[in-house]
Amino acid sequence: MDLEGLVLLLVVGAVAGWLASLIMGGRGIGLIGNIIVGVIGAFIGSYAFGLAGVVLSGLVGSIIMATVGAVILLFIVSLIKRA
Repeated sequence: MDLEGLVLLLVVGAVAGWLASLIMGGRGIGLIGNIIVGVIGAFIGSYAFGLAGVVLSGLVGSIIMATVGAVILLFIVSLIKRA
């Protein structure tokens, strides 16, 4: 992965993590937390969208997939924290 790809991954992760935390009713979890949640969410989202047979491309598609995956991740974490 080159420097441009790494920067793009971090930006998409940060935006997706921030959006997911807002969707789940939070205020954000800090820049590093948003990046981590967003990057993990990107993997979850691409897997889920792949199972559904949905293909999104481009920067907006990446942010959508990562945000959906991050929401799924935060939902699972909230279920675990309640137990």
